[in-house]
Amino acid sequence: MRILLASKSPRRKQLLEQLGYQIKIVLQDVAEDFPADMPIAEVPAYLAELKARGVAHFLENENDIILASDTIVALDGEIYHKPKDFADGQRILQALQGRSHQVITGVCFLHQQFSKRITDIAEVSFAPMTSKEIDFYLNTYKPYDKAGSYAIQEWIGLAKIQKFHGSYATVMGLPTHLVYDFIENQLPNLLAKP
Repeated sequence: MRILLASKSPRRKQLLEQLGYQIKIVLQDVAEDFPADMPIAEVPAYLAELKARGVAHFLENENDIILASDTIVALDGEIYHKPKDFADGQRILQALQGRSHQVITGVCFLHQQFSKRITDIAEVSFAPMTSKEIDFYLNTYKPYDKAGSYAIQEWIGLAKIQKFHGSYATVMGLPTHLVYDFIENQLPNLLAKP
């Protein structure tokens, strides 16, 4: 089996390699649009499937499977994607500081014969942050490729995340426990079907 990763994220690549998988990166720009009335919890897996289908032409044989993933941060019914710029990063972190929010990561596996979506949700609680701390984080780590303007494995995770409930890897951008279970326990049965 060959895993084709439809992601630019070095974190997702690293997590899959740490699970013991060899992967090939396949990329295609895809418009990340979703229906306005879609429930927030469904958005990441929907976007992951858009990304997977955008690179479907890379499926060369029946042993290939595409893995795509998307992560969002949600608070009070609002989705916080990647920040557009410094000011947007300030706005997002100001909204999250001192509160708990959800990190929702969706995964899509795409094969020539089937597709499978998986979603995992973690709850993350931030300590209060001053404007100076927010600016320090944005200037030092430049989290412009990260949903919610932060990465749990950086300074903000060490200094300002008070607690989280759920998978650490889900907050990083890939629910590795669910990905591993699907690849090892469910995928062989799906591939064996005529």
